[in-house]
Amino acid sequence: MLEELGIPYTVHPINLDKLEQKQEWFLKINPNGRIPAIIDKDNEDFTVFESGAILIYLAEKTGKLLPKDPKEKSTVIQWLMFQMGGVGPMQGQAGVFLKYAPEKIPFAINRYQNETKRLYSVLDRRLSDSKFLGGKDLSIADIATWP
Repeated sequence: MLEELGIPYTVHPINLDKLEQKQEWFLKINPNGRIPAIIDKDNEDFTVFESGAILIYLAEKTGKLLPKDPKEKSTVIQWLMFQMGGVGPMQGQAGVFLKYAPEKIPFAINRYQNETKRLYSVLDRRLSDSKFLGGKDLSIADIATWP
């Protein structure tokens, strides 16, 4: 997103194995202790956390990748929320139960894999009718959903 917008940035790696995201300094950036999070040095060190919130903030700040027209903007936001509330969580759970669970639970593996496939079929249908998820132009919905 930052590169697409041409915004200069510095990456500060967070060692999740050492639980750096749970340290007090990071909890001031994101009280939930999760990544991603950004600090906007050009706006009084304003912090933004959660992927969707970051995408919306940067799009609105730059005036790019999020339409101004209310209907077009709503369409983009709908597809962004579809990714945030559906595709991302279901795909994540599918991976956790398939690769990382201490025991194989076939019901969970099948449930999350099938739901991920169903959600991908919704994306396929949308993209068969529209060049981009949010309509005629690339948007934050596409950036959020790209694997």
